[in-house]
Amino acid sequence: MNQPFDLSFEPLSAATIGPLTELVLELWPDCRYEEEFENGETILNSANEVCYLASVNNTYIAFVHVTIRTDYVKGATDSPVAYLEAVYVKPGYQKHGIGRRLVAFGEEWAREKGCRQFASDTELTNTTSIDFHQKTGFSEVNRIVCFIKDL
Repeated sequence: MNQPFDLSFEPLSAATIGPLTELVLELWPDCRYEEEFENGETILNSANEVCYLASVNNTYIAFVHVTIRTDYVKGATDSPVAYLEAVYVKPGYQKHGIGRRLVAFGEEWAREKGCRQFASDTELTNTTSIDFHQKTGFSEVNRIVCFIKDL
């Protein structure tokens, strides 16, 4: 899809942990800045995690976070498995293929790491995310409802 703006992509760096943290807080407003900033530092220093950011005119507008999981991943037939932990595009920039391009960066990174499968999850009620996953080539493998009981 054509973008009506000048778009650039880059991997996470020490200089972009702050902007990543701000985007994470837009996606998950209940999180704390300090904790998410520390998570960004962890990602930056990890061989098994990566983030890419998208910017328009030096303003960060989107990110993707991908990890490598070696534990059980529902529906996976191989290990390790790349895992789409998060993808977020600011509302004013959605529907321009930015999320799809960020996922493609994550897929390429996963291939370089030797992964042959890419997994993800979302809430049952998040129809926007379900639609995005399907449009980027994911196939649904399971639906669950989780329970908890205090003892």
